[in-house]
Amino acid sequence: MSTKKINYLIGNAELLTKQVPGPKRKMDKVPLYSATEIKTRLIPQLNKLIETSNNLNNELCPKDLTVSAVTLHPSFIAKTAFPTKFLRSFGGVNLGSKSTKVLPDKWNKVAPPEETPTTKLFIAVKRSQLSEFKNSLEKLTDEDDLITDLEKIWDIEFIQPDSKIKNNPEQVQGYFEIGLHLLPSGDTEFIKREFIKFAQKLGLEIRADLSIEISNLWFTPCVGNENLVHELAKFSFVRVIRPIPTLRSFTPIFKALPISANISITKQKPLDSSIKVAILDGGLPETHILEPWIKNYKLADNTASDHPDGPSHGLGVTSAFLFGPLKPGLINTKPYSYVDHHRVVDSKIINENPLELYRTLNHIEDILLSRQYEFLNLSLGPNLPIDDDEIHPWTSLIDNYLADGETFVTIAAGNNGESDLEAGLCRIQVPSDCINALSVGASTHVDSQWRKASYSAIGPGRSPGRIKPDLLAFGGSPDQYFHIPDELNSSQIVPTCGTSFSAPYLLRSAVGIRAVLGDQVSLMAIKALLVHNSIKNDESKNHIGWGKIPESLNDFIISPDGVVKILYQGELNPGKYLNVPLPVPSDGIDGMISIKATCCIACDIDPQDSAMYTKAGITIKWNPKKGKPSQSFFKQTTFATEAELRSDAGKWETVLHNQLNKRGSSMEEPAFELHYSARENGADAGSRARPIKYAFLVTIEAPKNQNIFTDILNEYSHILSEIEPQIDLPIQIQS
Repeated sequence: MSTKKINYLIGNAELLTKQVPGPKRKMDKVPLYSATEIKTRLIPQLNKLIETSNNLNNELCPKDLTVSAVTLHPSFIAKTAFPTKFLRSFGGVNLGSKSTKVLPDKWNKVAPPEETPTTKLFIAVKRSQLSEFKNSLEKLTDEDDLITDLEKIWDIEFIQPDSKIKNNPEQVQGYFEIGLHLLPSGDTEFIKREFIKFAQKLGLEIRADLSIEISNLWFTPCVGNENLVHELAKFSFVRVIRPIPTLRSFTPIFKALPISANISITKQKPLDSSIKVAILDGGLPETHILEPWIKNYKLADNTASDHPDGPSHGLGVTSAFLFGPLKPGLINTKPYSYVDHHRVVDSKIINENPLELYRTLNHIEDILLSRQYEFLNLSLGPNLPIDDDEIHPWTSLIDNYLADGETFVTIAAGNNGESDLEAGLCRIQVPSDCINALSVGASTHVDSQWRKASYSAIGPGRSPGRIKPDLLAFGGSPDQYFHIPDELNSSQIVPTCGTSFSAPYLLRSAVGIRAVLGDQVSLMAIKALLVHNSIKNDESKNHIGWGKIPESLNDFIISPDGVVKILYQGELNPGKYLNVPLPVPSDGIDGMISIKATCCIACDIDPQDSAMYTKAGITIKWNPKKGKPSQSFFKQTTFATEAELRSDAGKWETVLHNQLNKRGSSMEEPAFELHYSARENGADAGSRARPIKYAFLVTIEAPKNQNIFTDILNEYSHILSEIEPQIDLPIQIQS
């Protein structure tokens, strides 16, 4: 009896692509302000800044350098409009940025000005040069080249010390985290030395031994009186001061006594023994039922004992990755891979010393630095909702290591979803705001009645990275618990809930795709497959992200009748335009069709630029008929508000996803066009930027063309090929 062939993914589609010339741009611009208008606005601001800066004690301004804030006019915040000439004119050094809002008196749009997001730059400059710049500004006329840059400046101001201080309701008194600006090049140690000297004079302890330097930001713990810390904020190079949060609790949302049902697990080798996976968590019990699949168990600190709740949590997280939610009886599910467990949190974290969070982050950095894993899960972090203004060291450090697209990381979004909405305390927790990792929330059920679990943290994320959590996976609810092994008797199961378990459960699907398809699919492609095939309901994107992942691997890798999934993967070059043809049968497609597309990239970051955090952005145009004007496929309103779109924010997301319906007959040589824009410190990076990894996945669903997969594969057989499983599998592949 013949068995019907299963269709999988069509690959090698990147061989269809080619670079094409970019569009011609109009360079003629009408000045928005005259020299007189510019001077009328900026000179009083400069006078005030000069007076305030000159009144500062010298110890607050190392080498006479002070840090001022320069707010850009919202009409001039694109990377090509960066005010480079302005900065050079007085020796200013750009240290970083954050987002703010202004209501300009006029702008380069027809509609009346509205309050609009823009960028606030942090600029280091010698106090003596501020006066010289003001004197030269007074002499400028409309004919001077500098005027074209000065109209980009809306405001120049002194940074008030109190504006640098953040609050945290979960804080432990007396422990703080200082973020310090450093110069992006040359000697920066003098800033650290002068800062430590000033702090010691105030009676504060700076724990430089635990400090973390990322790009030109230096994060260091500080111990001392809160009132003295307010004095510390007067030091010019201080970017942010916030209370150090505690570690997220290992205690799940719900954990009952072990139920009477026993489990036993068939001892069998994983589907793929070569995949390198690590769980970074709280350790494992001395003996447990998962031992056959734990390849290595490593302690970040051999001198420390276990955290009281660590082994229970670590066992549950590891079990969620290996087997998903457990059921009573014999478990015959084959794990997709072996796993290493790293105990990165231990008993030292509970000694009423929040500085251990820095020690934990250093453990995580050591593992990322080793580059020995393709897949990692992190179900812990600071008990701190994300902040739109500032990037946390946990986020920026992890993002930095993932920028090359060679490591796939899932991070639990947090169990604070029922906290104060108005105060923002229910937003996703650090470091699940990483743009190069997947932030995972929890669903209530595995079946179609799923909703976002009430405890699961919500978005939005920061911009870029607005769609957060990225995805949901089953995490348990009072209606359907997530069962894990009991710590004391791991042959019994315990009902529980939490994003701590949904994150590794999602990682299980990612590793499953790699185990089945091998290295035919990149890590970026696996990310795209997860987003692309996610299931939506009527809940807000702020609650469910792109949606909940399917429970079966079939839904990721199989193209049913009337459906074709086409994968493009590779690298994009900065500034280039890539034509991405969509292969369709030469005799066309009948009836109405649905086209779904997903693009994922990995990119470098500028952690000091919270307003311009990602160094890469993708603009994608859609041209269903050759020779006709291109159209927008991805709705940027998905990623940003209307005001944010005016501020260029929607162009810098690392994940794009959308679906539209078309009549098949309306397409003729359809194609997408991908354009990779690169920036650095907010300015155009040009060809200096490095290529980035991308995956672009397109699904065509054509109900009246049941053989569309075969038709396309046959017609493009000289280029395209099917990505088939690397191992023999039963028809049903369960997650």
